[in-house]
Amino acid sequence: MAFIRKKQQEQQLQLYSKERFSLLLLNLEEYFFEQHTAHHIQHKGSQKERRVRGSLKICSKSVIFEPDAISQPIIKIPLRDCIKIGKHGENGTNRHFAKAKSGGISLIFSQVYFIKEHNIVAPYKIERGRMEYVFELDVSGKVEDVVETLLQLHRASCLDKLGDQTAMITAILQSRLARTSFDKNRFQSVSEKLHMECKAEMVTPLVTNPGHVCITDTTLYFQPLNGYPGLEVFCTEDDLCSDIYLKFYDPQDRDELYFYIATYLEHHVAERTAESYTLQWQRGHLSNYQYLLHLNNLADRSCNDLSQYPVFPWIISDYCSSELDLSNPGTFRDLGKPVGALNKERLERLLERYQEMLEPKFMYGSHYSSPGYVLFYLVRIAPEYMLCLQNGRFDNADRMFNSIAETWKNCLDGATDFKELIPEFYGDDVSFLVNSLKLDLGKRQGGQMVDDVELPPWARSPEDFLQKSKEALESNYVSEHLHEWIDLVFGYKQKGSEAVGAHNVFHPLTYEGGVDLNSIEDPDEKVAMLTQILEFGQTPKQLFVTPHPQRITEKFKSLPQTSCDSVSIADSPGEESFEDLTEESKKLAWNNIAKLQLHEQHKLHKEAVTGIAVSCNGSSVFTTSQDNTLKMFSTESKMLQRSISFSDMALSSCLLLPGDDTVLSSSWDNNVYFYSIAFGRSQGTLMGHDDAVSKICWHDNRLYSASWDSTVKVWSSVPAEMTGTKRHQFDLLAELEHDVSVDTISLNAASTLLVSGTREGKVTIWDLTTATILHQSQCHSGTVCDTAFSPDSRHVLSTGEDSCVNVIDVQTGMLISSMTSDKPQRCFIWDGNTVLSGSQSGELLVWDLLGGKLCERIQGHKGAVTCIWMNEQCSSIITGGEDRKIMFWKLQY
Repeated sequence: MAFIRKKQQEQQLQLYSKERFSLLLLNLEEYFFEQHTAHHIQHKGSQKERRVRGSLKICSKSVIFEPDAISQPIIKIPLRDCIKIGKHGENGTNRHFAKAKSGGISLIFSQVYFIKEHNIVAPYKIERGRMEYVFELDVSGKVEDVVETLLQLHRASCLDKLGDQTAMITAILQSRLARTSFDKNRFQSVSEKLHMECKAEMVTPLVTNPGHVCITDTTLYFQPLNGYPGLEVFCTEDDLCSDIYLKFYDPQDRDELYFYIATYLEHHVAERTAESYTLQWQRGHLSNYQYLLHLNNLADRSCNDLSQYPVFPWIISDYCSSELDLSNPGTFRDLGKPVGALNKERLERLLERYQEMLEPKFMYGSHYSSPGYVLFYLVRIAPEYMLCLQNGRFDNADRMFNSIAETWKNCLDGATDFKELIPEFYGDDVSFLVNSLKLDLGKRQGGQMVDDVELPPWARSPEDFLQKSKEALESNYVSEHLHEWIDLVFGYKQKGSEAVGAHNVFHPLTYEGGVDLNSIEDPDEKVAMLTQILEFGQTPKQLFVTPHPQRITEKFKSLPQTSCDSVSIADSPGEESFEDLTEESKKLAWNNIAKLQLHEQHKLHKEAVTGIAVSCNGSSVFTTSQDNTLKMFSTESKMLQRSISFSDMALSSCLLLPGDDTVLSSSWDNNVYFYSIAFGRSQGTLMGHDDAVSKICWHDNRLYSASWDSTVKVWSSVPAEMTGTKRHQFDLLAELEHDVSVDTISLNAASTLLVSGTREGKVTIWDLTTATILHQSQCHSGTVCDTAFSPDSRHVLSTGEDSCVNVIDVQTGMLISSMTSDKPQRCFIWDGNTVLSGSQSGELLVWDLLGGKLCERIQGHKGAVTCIWMNEQCSSIITGGEDRKIMFWKLQY
C-alpha cells in the first residue's frame, strides 16, 4: 500500500542522513518556516557551559532544536509557553532591536519537550518549570530577523481565539510566500521551458508544507518555503510518479497546472469515471481489491490524508476457527449492513437513542474511518504519526491494536466502535502487524507487553493472514455481495431516506457539504468546525445515486446462445465440444477485430441500405433500402438474383425467419411484409401500426415491431403450414407504450428482455414476461441510433445522434460507461467488451469499453454506415451504407 511504501522510502532516506527532524514533530496545522545552524549553549556563563551544535527550526507554533549528535534529544519549545524572547544578555524593552556582538537568542519558557533521544521513537518527555535556553546562531547578523519573527509568531500563539491565531499565521505565511519565488537554478536542464509557477502546499499525512510549484515541459517541481527536501516529478511515459497531493490557495492555479500536465501527457492522463471502472470490475477485468482502490481514489480518498484514508470493508467474521472455510457463507460478514448494524442488540439501543434525538439526527456518534482509526491499525509502522496526532503519546496499551479477533469483537459490541478496515489488510506487506521497530508500546493490564498483533487461529503467520484475507476478498461470496457494501459507503444508501432505512446515518459534519464553511463568519468557529471535520472522520464523496450493479460471476452467467449453425452441427455425433470451439473462435475473432479488411463490395441499391439478413449457409444476402426495394444477392455467383418492391415507401429493416424460407421487411408505410423465397412472391402483410415501422425482431414464433407511432408491439405468429393456408396469422400479445417515436429495438439472447430507443434519447429496458418497464433512462440528447444487449444479457449498449456510446447495467439501470466520438455511430455489434460500430463518417470504429478508448478506425463507406451484420462465428461481417453499397469484410489473423 502507498502509505507503507512511503514509510519505507523515508526510512531508506534516513540511512543516508543524520537528520532526525520530521515535519511530524510539528503540531497539526503548524508550518515550518526556516532553519539556521546554531549551538545550544547549556549552562551559559558557568564552569559547566557546554555547546551542542545543531539546527534551529523556526515553526509557526514552536521552536525546535535538532542536535547533530543523535544521542542528544530533539528539543521542542511551544511558543505559547514562552515567557520572554529576545537577544541574550541585553536588557530593556527594545533589546531585540539593539545591535549585539553575540549571535545569541534567549528563550524563557515554562514547558519543553524532549524527543527521539538516541534516535529512539518513543513518547515525548516533558519538563515543566521556568527555564531559559540560549541558542547562538552561526551567522550572528540573522539574530535580529529571527527574534523579530519569533516575537511575531509568539503574539499569534497567545491570541485568545484559535481563529485569530490561524488568521495571523496565515497572513505571515502568505507574506513570506509573496517575497520568495521558485529558484530556477534547480532546473534539471538549461533547455527546460517554464510553463507556470504558483504557491501551494504539499500534503502528506498530518502535514502540510508550503512552497512554490513550478512546471516545465519535462518536470513538475515543488520547492518548500523552508528548504526542507523538495520534490521533482519526471513526466516520462515509463515512470509516472503517483501519490502526490498538492493543495492550492487559488482554484485557478490548480486548474491551470492540471491543464499543463494533461496537455503534456496527452492520452496518458485519462479521466476515468466510477462507471467505467464498474464495467471492468463487473466483467472480471478488475479484482475486488483493485476496484475498491479505484472507488476510493475517485471519492477523493488518499493515503496522503489520514482524515480521508482509503476505506475497505471487514470481510471475514470468523476469527475463532482453526481453519478458514471460504465456501461457507457464515464465514463472512453481512456486506449489506454497516458495521453499526451487524449486532442486532446494539442496533436496537442505538435506534432508541436515534428516535429520541432532536434534529439533526444521527445513529452513530463516531465514524468508520478517521485519522485515529487509521493510525490505530498502522501504529507499528507509523509510530511518529501516532505521536503527532496524540501530542507525543501512544494510546493506552489495552486500547491498542493488539488482536484481530479482539478488534472485530469490539466493532461488533462496542458502544462507540464502528470502524471498517484499511487497504493494508488486503495487501502484501505485513509490517503493520509486526513490531519490527521494537517499539515500547506499553504493558497491558494482564502484564504482557504490546508487541506483534495476535492473529486468528486459522492464520499460521502474518503472511498467511494477509494471503487468506486476500482470498476472502476475491471469493465468490464477496464478489456476489460487494455491491451491497458499495451502496452503503459510496452509493445511494450513503445519504437520505435510503441511508435511514439501511441504518447508515452518521453525524452531519462527516458528509461532503454537511456544513457550508464559507457561511461561517466567526474565524474561531470556522477553525473549530474544520478541525472537528478533519479529526472526526469523513464520509467518502458519493459516487453512485442508483443501486450498484452486481458483479458477473460464474453463478450468474447466462445460457449460451443457439443458432442454426450450432444446432445442426451439435446434433452430429462426436461434436460435443463444438460450443466450446465456437466460443473460442468468437473470442479469437473479437481479439483481432481491428484487423478487419475489406474483401469485396457491391452497389445494389439506388438509396441508402437500411437492413441486412443472411441465410444460415451464407449463400444469400437480403438487403432493404430507402429505395423501397428488397434485394436478394448471391454470394456464390456475386450477382443480384431478385429485386422486390412492396410499396412506394422506404423499407427500414429486414430479417429471415428460421428455415430461411421467408423474409420479413418493415416499411415506412406502417406495414410489415412477408416474402416467400421458395415461391418468389409476397406471402402476406401485417398492417400493425399507425406510423412507419422502424425496426423488427423475431424469436420463437413471435414478432416484435417498433414504430414511429410511439409503440412496440409483440405479435404471436401461427406458421402457414399449421393454419392450412399460405399465410401467417398474427395475434397481438402486448403493446409497449412510449412517449415519442421508437427508432430501434433489440432482444436479449433468451428474448425475455427488450430494449428500445426513442427519438428523444430515452433508452427503456422491458421485461417481456410481464410487459413492464424495468428501467428507463435519458441516455442521449438526440435520437437513439442503435441498441443491443451484451451476449450475457447483463448490459445494454446504445449509440445516439449526440455521438455518445453508452453502456447501461440491466440489473440496476445505471449508466456505467460513456464515451464520445467525433461523429454519431449509426449501428454496431459487440461482444460485451469490444464494439465495432458504423460511423456517420463512413468508417468502422473499434472501441475498447473496458479501457474506455477508441482503438482503431477502418476506412469504409463514402457516407454513413447504416447497418451491420456478423455471422455466428464472428469471422465474417457485412455492412451497408448511404453510398448504396454493401461491403464484405474478413478478419485477417
